[in-house]
Amino acid sequence: MVPPYDPDFLALLAHAHQTTAAPLPGPGFCQLADRLLALLFPERAPRPLPSPDTLAATLCLLQNDLAELLQAVATPAEAAQYALASMNALPALRQTLLLDAEAIVAADPAAQDLAEVITTYPGFYATALHRFAHGLHRRGVPRVPRLLSEYAHQRTGIDIHPGASIGPSFCIDHGTGLVIGETCSIGARVKIFQGVTLGALSVGKHLEGIKRHPTIEDDVVIYAGATILGGSTTIGRHSLIGGNVWLTESVPSHSRVYHKAQIHVTRAEDPAGDIMFSI
Repeated sequence: MVPPYDPDFLALLAHAHQTTAAPLPGPGFCQLADRLLALLFPERAPRPLPSPDTLAATLCLLQNDLAELLQAVATPAEAAQYALASMNALPALRQTLLLDAEAIVAADPAAQDLAEVITTYPGFYATALHRFAHGLHRRGVPRVPRLLSEYAHQRTGIDIHPGASIGPSFCIDHGTGLVIGETCSIGARVKIFQGVTLGALSVGKHLEGIKRHPTIEDDVVIYAGATILGGSTTIGRHSLIGGNVWLTESVPSHSRVYHKAQIHVTRAEDPAGDIMFSI
């Protein structure tokens, strides 16, 4: 027996179900992004595809699958154009991602080689998905870029809005808790550690479409836990931002910004006595 639910509530839900757009095929998009990475980097592939003909056929299949998936947010003609543009961008995407991987190997003494970075490093994976999502974002594809960025966020703990612009040779070290906002602009050869926030001073809806997030120029290093806020905030090139720094104003190039800690230790004669730290 069906319980006597409120008919007005049922009518409201029925209307919502009838008028709401169909959900995105999220698993399909996420799987396709992983297949693209496996194509671009054989280190990630379940089996190699050494033949040019096999690679061409695989690219054609991926393009068709992407076009079909994109019909959830676009007309068939638009979806086909988006998919073609994405495939044409793959050579440049692979070259940029190789620069990213090389930057991680060069910066991280724990990194053994490119293969290790490409197959295991969360920073590389998050950057790769961001660059693919950013391309879709720039082409005006709705909803899908954010879906891909959230997929990378779930897998790595790294939250990069697909609208953010990131230059080549980008290095994320560790990366858990890293947040990069929509209008953030990052230059070349930038290195960022975990827990960094590149965010907005205000999140009012009236700021939509306005640059709200900072600009990070070339060759900047930002250490763990730093927070840099504001659309007019610029970190000049070759600057070093220390851990846990809070910045809402610009700094010139070649700056060193850090906390100066004062440590006072008192110890009783008895080793079991209290030890007090004041930082």
